[in-house]
Amino acid sequence: MVSKSYSNLLELASGESSSFGTMNRKIPRIMTVAGLISDVHDDPSESVCSDSSSSSVQRDRIIIVANQLPIWAQRKSGNWVFNWDENSLLLQLKDGLGDDDMDVIYVGCLKEEIHPNEQDEVSEILLESFRCVPTFLPSELFSRYYHGFCKQQLWPLFHYMLPLSPELGGRFDRSLWQAYVSVNKIFADRIMEVINPEDDYVWIHDYHLMVLPTFLRKRFNRVKLGFFLHSPFPSSEIYKTLPIREDLLRALLNSDLIGFHTFDYARHFLSCCSRMLGLTYESKRGYISLEYYGRTVTIKILPVGIHMGQLQSVLSLKQTEEKVAELIKQFSDQGRTMLLGVDDMDIFKGISLKLLAMEQLLIQHPEWQGKVVLVQIANPARGRGQDVREVQAETKSTAKRINETFGKPGYDPVILIEEPLKFYERVAYYVVADCCLVTAVRDGMNLIPYEYIISRHGNEKLDKVLGLEHSSPKKSMLVVSEFIGCSPSLSGAIRVNPWNIDAVADAMDCALEMDEPEEQLRHEKHYKYVSTHDVGYWARSFLQDLERTCRDHLRRRCWGIGFGLSFRVVALDPNFRKLSMEHIVSAYRRTAKRAILLDYDGTLMPQASIDKGPTSKSIEILNSLCRDRNNMVFLVSAKSRKTLAEWFSPCENLGIAAEHGYFLRLKRDEEWETCGPVTDTNWKQIAEPVLNLYTETTDGSTIEDKETALVWCYEDADPDFGSCQAKELLDHLESVLANEPVTVKSGQNLVEVKPQGVSKGLVAKRLLSTMQERGMPPEFVLCIGDDRSDEDMFEVMSSSMAGPSISTRAEVFACTIGQKSSKAKYYLDDTVEIVRLMQGLAFVSEQTVSL
Repeated sequence: MVSKSYSNLLELASGESSSFGTMNRKIPRIMTVAGLISDVHDDPSESVCSDSSSSSVQRDRIIIVANQLPIWAQRKSGNWVFNWDENSLLLQLKDGLGDDDMDVIYVGCLKEEIHPNEQDEVSEILLESFRCVPTFLPSELFSRYYHGFCKQQLWPLFHYMLPLSPELGGRFDRSLWQAYVSVNKIFADRIMEVINPEDDYVWIHDYHLMVLPTFLRKRFNRVKLGFFLHSPFPSSEIYKTLPIREDLLRALLNSDLIGFHTFDYARHFLSCCSRMLGLTYESKRGYISLEYYGRTVTIKILPVGIHMGQLQSVLSLKQTEEKVAELIKQFSDQGRTMLLGVDDMDIFKGISLKLLAMEQLLIQHPEWQGKVVLVQIANPARGRGQDVREVQAETKSTAKRINETFGKPGYDPVILIEEPLKFYERVAYYVVADCCLVTAVRDGMNLIPYEYIISRHGNEKLDKVLGLEHSSPKKSMLVVSEFIGCSPSLSGAIRVNPWNIDAVADAMDCALEMDEPEEQLRHEKHYKYVSTHDVGYWARSFLQDLERTCRDHLRRRCWGIGFGLSFRVVALDPNFRKLSMEHIVSAYRRTAKRAILLDYDGTLMPQASIDKGPTSKSIEILNSLCRDRNNMVFLVSAKSRKTLAEWFSPCENLGIAAEHGYFLRLKRDEEWETCGPVTDTNWKQIAEPVLNLYTETTDGSTIEDKETALVWCYEDADPDFGSCQAKELLDHLESVLANEPVTVKSGQNLVEVKPQGVSKGLVAKRLLSTMQERGMPPEFVLCIGDDRSDEDMFEVMSSSMAGPSISTRAEVFACTIGQKSSKAKYYLDDTVEIVRLMQGLAFVSEQTVSL
């Protein structure tokens, strides 16, 4: 059992559990000198599989982890003074969780560097007063991690910027990657000091900490772990250029729940998992999930919202009213209409494109000259480097040129505000602006439009300042880029391609000319959405899904496998376990009547093998098993009887079931029988044209025409397109064959049409009944398969254990390939292990025959 001493740091802080007070023990510093952790530690002793007992915690607790703590730090009179950062999303989401229901602990860095001699004292203060656990990083390490790997490599790539040259984003630098891994490891160590792994939830935020889930999962196999990505996730064509692409994907998949702002970002992530890791996803009851080594990883799609309470309180401030009155005098009273842009000064916010669109508006619509002003608030850049300096220079020169061309005494068409504004000042600009322009070329979410909508809704005092009746309908106009995360949720906005200057200029003109009733309708639609989908709604929804996803953690058997960042946890049902060679060989030796059913493709032969025919080794193994008079061996396959008869002609006593069991023979020299009624195949005339159409339009797909079935295989097609076409084909065939005696089913990289009632389960029943008729009900049953069609065999074996067809003392081994949801009770990892198992059984049979 895991020691709960990790939570003692918090308990010691107060002298009792679940609350904070005076601290009796200091949190040790993690790192006080510059350095690197060269690689992920691979000590197996660090991987802990916690037991099913739970601690007596009164309230749920969540540990929120991000690059920065929601704390402002200032040095006054030689002492550190700390305050909450009210604008931090991490602090705002806490309100949505409810103080009565959830304890919140924060782990992250401070914005200010703390001297090593003061770190213990600062840790105590922050833990006692703010429930924050600071992560201290040496400045040189932080620079390489944050300004180096995060801002120069991950951030540009996630915003679709390829490092085609050293000047266009940073080329991959392995030393910066090592710094990134080191910092994530330090964060993990810090979390270890406060986590109770059996009870606490951990919620990690953004791309700065993408490998942190692996470190936490390695320490605590059952940790309840959520991750939310606040940036875009690029398409697979962009993402796969990253040298450490699989490391990041596998690390994220060590989470239980992964959140994205939009479906596009989630779709790109799933596509990367499919193309690079071979994983497929499914949607069940509205939830999208991936199966990863027996664990279910859920995908959450929900855009973040704003903090309504905070924004409304700022709107009620006296300073806000005064600033609004000042702006009205500056613009409205002068007959000027204000267009507003609020953006960080970086290469992806499209500020210069917006200015060029403003210039185009004034050229194409001279009637707006002297009447329209674009106020562009440029927040300080978060990154640094040549690209930031270039954006600043271009923005200033463009604004200067426009003002020189269209300006006149007392009128500048572009007002560029570069100094930092207080939040109430920015809100005042929202209140006065007739239209807000957000034209970023790529942005993860961007909450500026949401803030603008709520600010325009205002309150009674602001209505008086604006000269409006409080009951009068409010109005607002938005021009937003198609490439920002909030765009899908703002259906009343004018959406634009920011690269199309003319289109943005036309959108600006449309917004200025729009009728007032239309503006009011659009505003009401937006206000209803934004006010109900605030940051609290987002946080509660994410945590509810995290709780649901982690619900069955304690009933699963978990253990870790793999080294370094390839570490992952295998989670299996307690009754689903790996087939032990010693166990099955022992049962095989002591039994005299045995039934063996083997699938072929994906079981005896690897699915990806180009040459599908059996090897001489496989033939030899099967013959050894068949020579043992105690055995009845059946090969069950979807292949045609002609192909199987040719491939296995050397096997005289091998029973073969072809085309999922429709055709069957007990020995080589016996006639083929049919397991089901003889069916008419006229339906092929209907299905073949449909299959031909999809084959022509799906490069890499093929058709296999069998006697009783048709199979469309897309194994060599593009995985995403093939899967999409397969779903469409399935619906198409079900529609056109609705009145035919066939079933349409999808399998691994295939869609198959076959006669109704035919399944591998019939073969299992036939084999068991044949052995019973011969007075030899089996004492040993081995049934091995790898895909959905084999589940029918497993189900028959399970149900037959209670009937007369199997001896009451029989040992039954239903085994699937790989760790996945199955009706089988056992699994083996791959075809190599299957062949090794069959070789072992064949060796026992040879010894028996020779005796």
